[in-house]
Amino acid sequence: MILYGISNCDTVSKARRWLNEAGCDYQFHDFRKDGINSDQINHWCDQLGWEKVLNRRSTSWRKLSSEQTENIDQAQAVALMAEMPTLIKRPVLVAENWIELGFKAETYQNRLG
Repeated sequence: MILYGISNCDTVSKARRWLNEAGCDYQFHDFRKDGINSDQINHWCDQLGWEKVLNRRSTSWRKLSSEQTENIDQAQAVALMAEMPTLIKRPVLVAENWIELGFKAETYQNRLG
């Protein structure tokens, strides 16, 4: 499994703590340090829907111009997320057969318990 996120995100920290305490074997991929490419983001968007992957509550989103945010489609959203990975809802947990967006202990327990 790979957990994608940024190391200073509280929600990512909670997910990492849960995975560690549960004894799960996973790799952490930091968007800021390790980067992320548009192919990977497109895959998540195809699986989950780009509207769910794009974090419209983020500080990064609020800093964008109205030209960047109005009438946005998947291609534009993916380009923005590739350029500014903090626009991706975090964390993204990728296992062999599924992808989980965000962190809820109950959901992780159901998936990995």
